[in-house]
Amino acid sequence: MDLLDGRLLTIVTFLPLATGLVLLVLLRGLPERVWKIVALASTTLTFLLSLLLWFRYDATRPGHQFVEHVAWLPNWGIHYFVGIDGMSLLLVVLTTFLMPLVLLAAWNEQRKQARTFLFMNLFLETGMLGAFVSLNLFQFYVFWEVMLVPMYFIIGIWGGQRRVYAAVKFFLFTMVGSLLMLIAMIVLYGLHQEQFGAVSFDLVRVPGGGVPGLLETAVPLAGQAVWWKTQPWLFAAFALAFGIKVPMVPFHTWLPDAHVEAPTSGSVILAGVLLKMGTYGFVRFALPLFPIAAEQAAPLIFALALIGILYGALVAMVQTDIKKLVAYSSVAHLGFVMLGIFALNEEGLEGSILQMVNHGLSTGALFLLVGMVYERRHTRQISAFGGIAKPMPVFALLFGIVAMSSIGLPGLNGFVGEFLILAGAFVVNPWVGTAAAFGVVLAAAYLLWAYRRMFFGPVEEPENRALIDLDWRERFVILAVVVPIFWIGVNPNPFLRRLDASVSDLLHQMETRKAAALQTAPPVQAAVSALGVELAEGAVR
Repeated sequence: MDLLDGRLLTIVTFLPLATGLVLLVLLRGLPERVWKIVALASTTLTFLLSLLLWFRYDATRPGHQFVEHVAWLPNWGIHYFVGIDGMSLLLVVLTTFLMPLVLLAAWNEQRKQARTFLFMNLFLETGMLGAFVSLNLFQFYVFWEVMLVPMYFIIGIWGGQRRVYAAVKFFLFTMVGSLLMLIAMIVLYGLHQEQFGAVSFDLVRVPGGGVPGLLETAVPLAGQAVWWKTQPWLFAAFALAFGIKVPMVPFHTWLPDAHVEAPTSGSVILAGVLLKMGTYGFVRFALPLFPIAAEQAAPLIFALALIGILYGALVAMVQTDIKKLVAYSSVAHLGFVMLGIFALNEEGLEGSILQMVNHGLSTGALFLLVGMVYERRHTRQISAFGGIAKPMPVFALLFGIVAMSSIGLPGLNGFVGEFLILAGAFVVNPWVGTAAAFGVVLAAAYLLWAYRRMFFGPVEEPENRALIDLDWRERFVILAVVVPIFWIGVNPNPFLRRLDASVSDLLHQMETRKAAALQTAPPVQAAVSALGVELAEGAVR
């Protein structure tokens, strides 16, 4: 068991990709159905192994657990360094939970190049898990970029009529942010190297001293604070990269196109996991590395988050396409997550991380349900439905439960996260908290209105009378998501307990590094800051 624990994160991360490569290289000639069975078995095993992480995780300990560290390019401070804390644990389990459900939901779908589609999903899962467990900034960047490749092809090959446009737009938006983050990473590394000599891209010092040689004396990037006058420039680069991924207003325009054109599986993973890369990036990197800049930027982020909440809800309200309505609801829900993160208090941060999971469950299930009804009617126009609760009562019931969880009904998962976020926001600014609470009312308006138009009233369209209710496979997929929706709503303590120590440790790190950052600036950092000021003044002139 000790050996398994020592390699458990690596096994969980790379098992899907390893399965995909075996299928692609050694078992290429097998029937498509065998590929589906093997891919489903691999993702299910990955989920079961991730449950070992869940049950063996010590919630009372701060810091990272299941840590693995291997020298990769030690002369440049680049190592294979993985580990999880409570924040990343929840997102790892969410990722492994959703992927087998996505493959099972798409079981009967007929598509071109189906084997390639399965490989891309397995490749994507490894990319997402790798980003969540990375404790080396360069390694995180590699996984961050790797994720783009399979998602680009999933949208561009198996998407709707405007799939190429949506895929290219998604790729370009994300690449712009990635380039800014890469530049900031190099500058951050250079600043530390000038000051300390041997530096690594690691976020924390390796437990036990690491590998003999350079690693023993290398200073991790988060080991010393960045001078406070330099922080805003580096924070801005990271924030733009993560803000595009969230996506925050005004960088959100790629999201509706990507959601609408992506196949159902792509939409579920995009909403359920990929968008969380942005919010997770803020929590894991932007806040601890640049605490002073984060506090300075908090009012601006608060304003953009509030705009996202209200704007996303209002635009969702006027949509005629149910899938686009769900897509714009993500803009609103992720606005709540950003609001909680930049409340910079325990309630807001814990609520935000829990809400990342809640959004993945609720919105992921909504996209699954939309895909199921689209398979039957080949339209997503709300006006094409009406009264379909009569021929599809089980579908109507499950859609209603998931919609209520997305709204934040007490007793369901969405309520707990939104309550904590609003509590944290009220502490910082009661007016912003009140305005954000109004976003909950708007969410109820657009979802309940759409639900009424689709499921109640007379069945006017002849095609709707012949609709077939969900089969047992589809019911299992949705019920599997409904279980944690009720579990988190009724008993959120197992989730919040795993967050307590990690969130407290993050806030403590921010305070410690904030005090250190206010000390005298190293000459090279002063020069960089002065150069930035000169460039800004020149641009104004």
